[in-house]
Amino acid sequence: MACQSGDQVSSIPYYDSPDFSPHFLDKIEAKSKIKHHIDHFYLKDQHGKTFSQDNVKGKIHLAQFIFTRCGNICPEMISQMKIVAKKFSNNPEVELLSYSVTPWIDDVPTLKKFAEEKKIEASNWHLLTGSKSVIYNLARKSYFAEEELGYTKDSTEFLHTEHMILVDREGRIRGIYNGTLPLEAEQCVKDMEKLLAEN
Repeated sequence: MACQSGDQVSSIPYYDSPDFSPHFLDKIEAKSKIKHHIDHFYLKDQHGKTFSQDNVKGKIHLAQFIFTRCGNICPEMISQMKIVAKKFSNNPEVELLSYSVTPWIDDVPTLKKFAEEKKIEASNWHLLTGSKSVIYNLARKSYFAEEELGYTKDSTEFLHTEHMILVDREGRIRGIYNGTLPLEAEQCVKDMEKLLAEN
C-alpha cells in the first residue's frame, strides 16, 4: 500500500471508546475528532529500568496484559507476540509492552527470569511492573481492557484478556487483536507496517 497522506483516509481505523467502534478518518480529521489517548505512566521493565510514556512517544506500540504464573492463555499470547517481535525487533520506531496484571508478584527479578525462560530477547520488548493502580487504571481507562470483557471493577482477574492493542505514534488506539491466534498476530504485523508507512 502506498504511504498515506493527510488528505487520505487511513485503512487502519481509530478507536476512542470501550465498544471499539471503528472510525475511518484522515489525519486531519483524526486530530480533531479522536480525543482518546493512552495516559502517562511510570513503570519498571524486566531490566529494572524506568519505562514511561516518554519511551513510546513518537513510536507505535503493541500492548498486552499477562502474568508470569498464568498457565492457560498467557503462554500462547507470548508466542503470538514473538511473531510480532521477530518482524520488528530491530525497528527503533516500535515498542512491545507486556504489562503484568499481578505486579505484586511479578517484580523485576521475576520478570527477568520469565523473559529468560521464554526467550524474550528483543530489545524493544518490555515486560512491565510497578503500581497496581497505575497498571489497572491504564487497562481500564487507556486501553479499555476491562470493558471489553465486562468484568466488575473489583475483580482481580479483570485484566486477564487475550487482546493485544495497537497504538499509534500519537498515543491513539488503532487495533485490537486476539493475542492467542497466529492469524491475528499476522494481521497485526500487516497493520503495524501500514501504520509505520503512514508517517
